[in-house]
Amino acid sequence: MEIEIATIGGYEEVGRQMTAVRAGDDIVVFDMGLNLSKVLIHDNVETERMHSLDLIDMGAIPDDRIMSDLDGEVKAIVPTHGHLDHIGAISKLAHRYDAPIVASPFTLELVKEEINDEGKFNVQNDLIKMEAGETMSIGERNELEFVNVTHSIIDAINPVLHTPEGAIVYGLDKRMDHTPVIGDPIDMKRFREIGREDNGVLCYIEDCTNANKKGRTPSEAVARSQLRDVMRSLEDYDGGIVATTFSSHIARVTSLVEFAENIGRQPVLLGRSMEKYSGTAERVGAASFPDDLGMYGHRKSVDRAFERIMKEGKENFLPVVTGHQGEPRAMLTRMGRGETPYELDDGDKVIFSARVIPEPTNEGNRYQAEKLLGMQGARIYDDVHVSGHLRQEGHYQMLDALQPQHVIPAHQNMKGFSGYVDLADNEGYEVGRDLHITTNGNIIRLV
Repeated sequence: MEIEIATIGGYEEVGRQMTAVRAGDDIVVFDMGLNLSKVLIHDNVETERMHSLDLIDMGAIPDDRIMSDLDGEVKAIVPTHGHLDHIGAISKLAHRYDAPIVASPFTLELVKEEINDEGKFNVQNDLIKMEAGETMSIGERNELEFVNVTHSIIDAINPVLHTPEGAIVYGLDKRMDHTPVIGDPIDMKRFREIGREDNGVLCYIEDCTNANKKGRTPSEAVARSQLRDVMRSLEDYDGGIVATTFSSHIARVTSLVEFAENIGRQPVLLGRSMEKYSGTAERVGAASFPDDLGMYGHRKSVDRAFERIMKEGKENFLPVVTGHQGEPRAMLTRMGRGETPYELDDGDKVIFSARVIPEPTNEGNRYQAEKLLGMQGARIYDDVHVSGHLRQEGHYQMLDALQPQHVIPAHQNMKGFSGYVDLADNEGYEVGRDLHITTNGNIIRLV
């Protein structure tokens, strides 16, 4: 059976992930993502109303025209998890393919919302829910399996395409978390089994976000402990405390809600994406929040919530807001510019339970947001966080578990690949032979 891998997006940057695997006549597409930084540099861009070709020209979504060079039929579109750099282009591209979208329950709900918000294209692909540990047939000779992994969003999986030539393991995105706050630990037992059954692993496609960092990525339990320590240290502060984190990081949001109540403050979730992700998680039963927890996404309802907080006393509340990357239209940035009814005073605390995504647009926005907050007297608590991506020791463990014949680094640029290339080289892989350094728009024939 011929096996080809098209590296369509995410091989020159962090964002707009898309990879297609052809096994014989069957093609499976993994991820269709958005590069948000390419959107943020433009003012007031509404991607929902834009044509896919314009977004491709901007570098915001994958250029999938290379798919015409694959001689087969797309049988499934498989997003690994619900972050926009993995699902943000589905509403723009999926309608081109007569194939179902197959995803874990929480991810599928987020895909539905992306499709419902789309204003340009009519996406009518079938939506199929599949849990970690389940499988489905792809054509007559291939099989798709979901393996549970842990990431900074719930319900993340690594899909595996089993072919007669061996397994193709699509390894984006994960960390090796054995004590997650929500959900099951990473299923390393299953990865080891896949590496040793039948023809083993033909190819492993790996997320290299933290491949230049030594050691291992800590568990979410570590971030939870750090956050508890910070919140407890502020228990006697009688002014305003504001927190921000990734809206999609449900485990972190639940910790913020819990610790706010522990120190006698009423948590309130503010911002459109904060309301969307937490509301969806609660609706599908993936997370449980207090019955009286306020979630407000619409601008007017958010401002009314701020007015109530100011009226009843900032010392009684913990607003959990969007804006951890300094996004220009997010709640925290608006607070820094004095555009909300919430008034920051000297000494008020702002907790960033997130790190800056290492990309120039984000770094510039975050710097500006922190400066604006500081000018109003806010005290910044930075990097109360752990990453959702493997560091070098996690990569070593995955190669040891899977023992793949071929390896393709992904989810970075050439500089970001360097640490992984060194690590793979030390494990006996050779560039140009079985270690394939590639860019967007290439096709690699393995068999």
